[in-house]
Amino acid sequence: MTRRATIRTSHDDPARIAAAIAPDNTDEMETRVEDGAVVTRIERRTTGGLHSTVDDYVVNLDVATDVAQHANEPMDANASDPIDESKNDDE
Repeated sequence: MTRRATIRTSHDDPARIAAAIAPDNTDEMETRVEDGAVVTRIERRTTGGLHSTVDDYVVNLDVATDVAQHANEPMDANASDPIDESKNDDE
């Protein structure tokens, strides 16, 4: 018997999130964008395997969401300034 889980999550940019997490999918997983949401279907033969795969997926999803969120934040103007190593604190 096959165990199945479908996870549907909403994001500001679902295509970006789906593209970020899809490379981590195993053969038992499929990720797509459907009606503005990321939808991932997981099939495993055992309940324990399904649980582990869902757990791993949720961690990957969380990381992808955090990275996408920070990638869209404006950069601090000072963060891109090169460090002037010629200056010495003792001066």
